[in-house]
Amino acid sequence: MKHRFPLLVAALLLAAGGPPALLASPVPGPRLEMDILVKGSRLPSYTARGTVYIEALNGQEYEIRLRNPYPVRVAVALSVDGLNTIDARHTTAAEARKWVIEPYGTITISGWQTSMTHARRFEFTTEERSYGAWLGKTNDLGVISAVCYRERVPEGILSIEQSRAPRSEAPAPAGRSDAKAIPAGEAEALPTPSSGAEQAARAQAAAADEYAATGIGRRTDHAVRQVHLDLESAPAASVSVRYEYRAQLVRLGVLPALPAAQDPLDRRERARGFDAFCPEPKR
Repeated sequence: MKHRFPLLVAALLLAAGGPPALLASPVPGPRLEMDILVKGSRLPSYTARGTVYIEALNGQEYEIRLRNPYPVRVAVALSVDGLNTIDARHTTAAEARKWVIEPYGTITISGWQTSMTHARRFEFTTEERSYGAWLGKTNDLGVISAVCYRERVPEGILSIEQSRAPRSEAPAPAGRSDAKAIPAGEAEALPTPSSGAEQAARAQAAAADEYAATGIGRRTDHAVRQVHLDLESAPAASVSVRYEYRAQLVRLGVLPALPAAQDPLDRRERARGFDAFCPEPKR
């Protein structure tokens, strides 16, 4: 039986870069590769307790890089905090709207797709300020998952594709998405993107009792188009990663605790009010 799904296709592809950080395949053979990027650099991953973890950086925007290891096009269902990155729905991978990647191609998705032309950035934040909390869907915070389906017939027709900019305009960054999934007609009700200063303050204030989630960040251009693919009924590969702040990774035993000399609270406890005289800077 043929399966045809509405998809989002990234038309501008990035060259593959760096080793795969996170992967899990239900069948032998090539595996879908996924990296989590902050400022273009891949976050290190840690395997523990049967799970792959990364350290979330509070207030930082992040991107998800996916690489297709197959000689045919694939459609990838990509969810953040249990929400589809295209329409924010919580469904099975088979029913989800998907991103299409060309054979051996790579795309980078950097936000929730809010329309056919715009997206809003993924941003590490707290559960209270998360997009999931705004939508009232908080059961799956702290997880990023991708499930890949191969195209059944290579000559098939495509589904929603990231559009190339007209030649008269500067092209947008290849394969990038800067959107947050916005229900139709509700764009004005979304939280206002934080300023850089506020993001920095929140990043430094991540306390031990705060848990990581993904918020809705600044709006950027990200044009797409809808197409259809004839997909195999069974997924070819899947990948999933948990993200937590460092304090939680230490509590879980994934990362070691900071030595006392590096603990900011310990440093502040050793602070004293007076010294001898004010030193003069050397000329």
